[in-house]
Amino acid sequence: MAGEPPAAAGSGERWVAEPAAAGGLRAPVPGRCGYFVERKKRFCKMIPAQGRRFCGEHGHQEEENDRKRIPCPLDPKHTVYEDQLQKHLKKCNSREKPKPAYFVQDINAGLKDATEILDEQLPISSLSKEELEDLIRKLKKASNGLKPILKDQTLSHQALQEALNDPKNGESAFKHLKQQASILGNMEKLHLLGSGRCFIEFGAGRGKLSHWVDIALQDAENVHFLLVERASTRFKVDGKHRKRDYIFERLQVDIQHLCLNKVPILEREKLPVVGIGKHLCGAATDLALRCLVESYATQYDERNEESSPKRFKSDKTDTAFNNSTDERSGKNVSENWKPVAGIVIALCCHHRCQWKHYVGREFFITVGLGPVEFNYFQRMTSWATCGMRETITEASTIDAKSEDQSSDTEEHDQVNNKIECGSDSLQGLLTVEERKQIGRLCKLLIDHGRIKYLQQRGYNAALQYYTDSTVSLENVLLTAVPSQSSVPQPTA
Repeated sequence: MAGEPPAAAGSGERWVAEPAAAGGLRAPVPGRCGYFVERKKRFCKMIPAQGRRFCGEHGHQEEENDRKRIPCPLDPKHTVYEDQLQKHLKKCNSREKPKPAYFVQDINAGLKDATEILDEQLPISSLSKEELEDLIRKLKKASNGLKPILKDQTLSHQALQEALNDPKNGESAFKHLKQQASILGNMEKLHLLGSGRCFIEFGAGRGKLSHWVDIALQDAENVHFLLVERASTRFKVDGKHRKRDYIFERLQVDIQHLCLNKVPILEREKLPVVGIGKHLCGAATDLALRCLVESYATQYDERNEESSPKRFKSDKTDTAFNNSTDERSGKNVSENWKPVAGIVIALCCHHRCQWKHYVGREFFITVGLGPVEFNYFQRMTSWATCGMRETITEASTIDAKSEDQSSDTEEHDQVNNKIECGSDSLQGLLTVEERKQIGRLCKLLIDHGRIKYLQQRGYNAALQYYTDSTVSLENVLLTAVPSQSSVPQPTA
């Protein structure tokens, strides 16, 4: 076996029995599979059956094994014995699983009229000089009156001070901690950190933002957490929050299909929710806003209106209810109580926004724009960060690769932006500085549409910088609280 040659070039993988055959690499760990994975430059770590050299995945390498392995039809990334295919399909992790009660198809999708959705999106490079100049004129006209420079609200929070001062945390971890601390600082300023709340983290990833909110609320009562993430996530922090007195629950569902009114904890308890997110990518921000403001808040109000005639029979009863005390939270439920107490979302990846999901469509139409202009503007948002990459340290570039979860890597947009930035040939028409300014205007216009959407639905909404651009190029935070909320206002 020592002299057995490797597989033919281009096969991607080969079996190696001796260290010399592996190009100087050590032999397989005893008791582990003897298959050398070329892509990973190491031997497979799976445990083979007793008396076998290879694991089940690489069992076809056994000369004496006449059983054939085929790619799984549900997920070709793994294989299965052909004679066990039907049995495997019943338990494969890639099989379609039963939908949870809170799954409602496209409840937060937005636009359902297919006639308004463009079938084909032309690249910016296909525009002539005159067409591009006309597009920029429309952009400047629509954004006239908007403040291009936002207010700096870079804050911090005591809950993260120990971690921020820990020298064991590297540059990447420090960058994440600074942003999380500022988000918590802004939440505290808006009086959103308190008892009797349900915090919903959209695009939760590992759940680090909820983790720090929980740390900040150690002494609070009746606080629950819902972590929304459509993908299966590794290295979650959920295990650190397995307590009996509150819920730290993960909802594995796309925000597009999430109906909060059918989530058990929100069905049982009358708790105001606080929507949070750290670098919620592109259209996910619009889906989250619609999930909170339309699907949840609106349906909650309608449900209360339907039940109110049966519940209240006199003014005296109304007064008694409005001043009643919630048994669990110990907080007074006032008549101006709102189901959504606040929204705090760090924005990201505007180039991934979609017209059909965008909540600011009405605003775009009022300023004379439509889906065609939107599709160009959302791609031009990448120009805001293209020219800045040269000034970012190497650490910022490495960060995108060093994190295990894309939702926790706020620079993941840069990797995708490279395509957006380099796909056109407009360098001769616009300088780098002009491109950056236009990109910022596009982002501001899209974000302003979101602000208008929230304002029209009774929220005080604002945009602000929450961290320095050297920490993250995506450094804008969207905040919103009800205009007539029972949340106390800061005193002078």
